Amino acid sequence: QLQLVESGGGLVQAGGSLRLSCAASGRTFSNYAMGWFRQAPGKERELVAAISSNGGRQYYADSVKGRFTISRDNAKNTVYLQMNSLTPEDTAVYYCAARLYSSASYYLPDYDYWGQGTQVTVSS
Repeated sequence: QLQLVESGGGLVQAGGSLRLSCAASGRTFSNYAMGWFRQAPGKERELVAAISSNGGRQYYADSVKGRFTISRDNAKNTVYLQMNSLTPEDTAVYYCAARLYSSASYYLPDYDYWGQGTQVTVSS
């Protein structure tokens, strides 16, 4: 089992920034592509960003391109999501997820392990 624990969520004003972290344990982290997803109240969970197992390729939802950056440190077993220029529309629970594959996926069911989520609230 791969355990994932997110941190870094909180309350921020519009235009502000947050950095989410997801620490992995239990398996070889560098074997997993990683994704950040979010789910707002009443909405389906959606992909925000994803990164390949070696960090060489990143993918972003159109809604966050240019504002969010996904990165990973395989030596620290951690994936990050730097979120800048936040808007109230970014308010959601953010989840990290792992896929036992080198390439990331946009497709939620492709991910094998999930964290418990961290709340991000952006006030206007």
